[in-house]
Parts: sequence; C-alpha cells; structure tokens
Amino acid sequence: VAIDGVTFGYETNKPVLRKVSFRAEPGQFIGIVGPSGAGKSTLVNLIPRLYDVWEGEIRIDGMNVKDISTESLRRHVGIVSQEVYVFSGTVAENIAYADPDCTLADIIHAAKIAGAHDFIEKLPDGYDTIVGTGGHQLSGGEKQRLSIARAVLHNPKILILDEATASLDTETERQIQEALERLMRGRTTIAIAHRLSTLRNADYLVVVERGSIVEEGTHEELMAKEGIYFNMVKKHDEALKMRGIAG
Repeated sequence: VAIDGVTFGYETNKPVLRKVSFRAEPGQFIGIVGPSGAGKSTLVNLIPRLYDVWEGEIRIDGMNVKDISTESLRRHVGIVSQEVYVFSGTVAENIAYADPDCTLADIIHAAKIAGAHDFIEKLPDGYDTIVGTGGHQLSGGEKQRLSIARAVLHNPKILILDEATASLDTETERQIQEALERLMRGRTTIAIAHRLSTLRNADYLVVVERGSIVEEGTHEELMAKEGIYFNMVKKHDEALKMRGIAG
C-alpha cells in the first residue's frame, strides 16, 4: 500500500490531511499514532475509497485505487473498528455477513480464531441465537469478537484496525488483542490505536499531528529521538501506572 502526497478534507479549503506519504510493504504491520482529531481515521478510510483524495494518490500493488473496482477493492481490504455493527439476525448470519456463501463449518472456524466460539456456545441457541434489535444483547467484547470473526471470514489481504480495542476493559482488551494478532498473521496491517502498548510490535510507526506526518520509524528509533512519540509513550505509561495505583 503506497500513500503518496495525499491531501484531503471534508469541506472545501479545509484540508484534514496535508501531503501525507508512507508505504506498507506486503505483510508489514504499520502503526498510526497521534492525538484525537489528527486525521488518523480519515487517512485509513481513504484506502478502501470511502472518500476520494483531493491530491496525490493511493496505490495497492502499484495500481491507483481509483482504477480498481469498488467491489474488488473492498474484497481485499477489511476493517475492524471501535464501532461494531450488529444487525438483527442470528449470530451465524452476523458472522457470515462477510461471505454469504460460507458454510457453518467456516463460521465456526472463524469464530474460534476470533475467540468467539466459547461465548457463542453458551448463548441460549448457540449460533442460532437472535442478536441485535429485539434479540439477545451482546457485550462490547462479544460484539468485537463477532467483528473479528467477520474479518477472518472476509480474509482480506489488507487489514485496517481503527481503535479496535478502545472501548474495552483491560482484560477483554488483552483477549481481543490476542485474537487480532491471530487475524493479522500474513496480512498487511495498518492499525490505529489509542493504547500505544498495542503497537509496540509494529514494524513501523507513523506519527500524525494536525493532518501531517511529523515523525516515522520503528518504536526503538522514535524512542531514541526523544520527540513527540517518546513523550506520548511516557504520558501513556504514567497514566497506566496511576491507574494501577488507583486500582
């Protein structure tokens, strides 16, 4: 995935991103960090063409995304975000949304990778339990596992994680993180995370501030620079320590 000189905004003459460039090699794990409102989610939403860039271009395997059919593009790009959509239907139907032609065996296999199989088995009707509007209500962690199972079934070449564990408690987050790591194997992954600890294993980090890339490099390189990322990590670690004391 190559992001090349990309400028974009939602309103005319109000760019949210300014001349952003970076690349993700096949199978690489890229982490995107930065304060709220820096343009991180906007950036990842441009890859599957939820919006079109104003300037510059986004290429996948050397092809401009504007020259790839929307259907093909979205087949190869999977997104797991903080907001999980659960529609009214069975658990199996919710997972199969990514691939309506799949078998029950495929659904169960995806649920096991996502760490969802055990809780689904305990539901009143297992995989046939109605969830969503008027059905059984799932917890945040359970919804997120369904979302990951959907992504496993989708089997995209490029995986985008947009704050996928942001609204979960620490223990659930740890379990979800393990499921995400299983999902990420062998895929090009671009991840935005509020909790920096989830990005320590990234091959490369991009720091975004006010719509521009202000730092980039590995975790070790950015810590050695003692710049913006270094300060973010320090603040993050101090906040965790304080929470530990409070808890």
